[in-house]
Amino acid sequence: MRLRAAVLAAVLGLTLGACTGGTDVPGDPPSAAETSVEPVPASPEAPSPVSDGPDSAAAAAKRLCEVSEPKSNAASDVPAEGPTPAVIEQVMRQVAQLRGFDYSQRVVAEPVSQAEIGRDILRFSDITYPEGQYARRSIAWDTIGVIPDGTSLRDAYESYGSSQVIGYYDTVTGELKFTGSESPSPLERITLAHELTHAIDDQRFGLERLDVLGADCKDEDASAAIALVEGNATFFMLRWARTFLTLAEQVQVGVEAAAQDTSTEGVPPFVAQLQAWPYDQGMRFIAAIEARGGLDAVDEAFVDLPTSTEQIIHPERYPNDAPTPVGVPDLSAELGPGWKDLDVMSIGEAWLQTALGLRLDGSEAVAATAGWDGGTYRAWSNGTDTAVELSTVWDTTRDAEEFAASMTDWVDQGDGSATVLDPEGNAVTVLFASDPATLQALETAIA
Repeated sequence: MRLRAAVLAAVLGLTLGACTGGTDVPGDPPSAAETSVEPVPASPEAPSPVSDGPDSAAAAAKRLCEVSEPKSNAASDVPAEGPTPAVIEQVMRQVAQLRGFDYSQRVVAEPVSQAEIGRDILRFSDITYPEGQYARRSIAWDTIGVIPDGTSLRDAYESYGSSQVIGYYDTVTGELKFTGSESPSPLERITLAHELTHAIDDQRFGLERLDVLGADCKDEDASAAIALVEGNATFFMLRWARTFLTLAEQVQVGVEAAAQDTSTEGVPPFVAQLQAWPYDQGMRFIAAIEARGGLDAVDEAFVDLPTSTEQIIHPERYPNDAPTPVGVPDLSAELGPGWKDLDVMSIGEAWLQTALGLRLDGSEAVAATAGWDGGTYRAWSNGTDTAVELSTVWDTTRDAEEFAASMTDWVDQGDGSATVLDPEGNAVTVLFASDPATLQALETAIA
């Protein structure tokens, strides 16, 4: 899948480098300073065992998960008849050249309108964003304070996707669609190169594994894998553009890109930023590991998928710094009659960093979340009120204290009911509630 705002931002970076003669453009190998490997801090103490019983957060997450793994449509598995347009076939050969291996089977790339892609996105919504689960998650995120009151996450994702997606590759059917024509412009060919990178990666490595992660509601694992896949497609899209477009075409693309509408009006900033995050940060991850070990290192990342957004943000932590599992006990009985699980979600560095950045300076959000080692929230509701416990662990006690301090500032700048508990070693717990009375009940329940 390719998002309009993300591709155009990357393209503008490309053309800026072309116009100014600069070398530090997206997708270029990073400088020595950017790829230097920092030591990975060790946690000061062994994590406590995480419960996996019927009342555990893991069991609740599995019970609440409604996402379905996409099923293949036999009719869609048959490639369309007829020759592939010459210019599209040329881009395929060029992508294969850059990627270092060839396609194992034919890819049918269908140029379509933005309206058709928008309709497809809405058609996929029932699978990707199940109504019940996303209604519950909307309440949890609203209670935490990262989306406005009354926001429907499902509607927000649908709105963002139907307006911002300008191409997609379906790992189940092998269907590839992009906005354009059979004689695509340079800008349309850039989008095509991105989607063809998805296709060649899928044929080589089997990207349906991402569908499985999504169907299992493994949110953090899925976010990391998506960043790898989208970052790789963005990286090779830009490498394709620098290699096969003339300087004049690159400048033309920049002019066209600057004129495109990338507005996300009506979509909560938190949602828009989370959707765009995999493209930029994932591209930086690919650039770092390619500089470290060449195309073999990139291929190995597709075999051994990153398991956390921390590894994407800090490539030096891939693949050895696995996150620490974090559990949250069931407090429904302590909260009182009628309370039951509402939502459970694994929370990674990217999610926390984006959340803090809604109210705090971006550099503070980055610094405050840099020592992340694991996180989970669990939410409960009695049908009227909502309570959320966010439990996190950090690499060091200092990291925990820095996060707690920044999170306290973040809570103080909001108007919701929340409190940050004093760190316990390298662990920090944050409580959120729909109202002050519920927050007090949650504090009592956790004591």
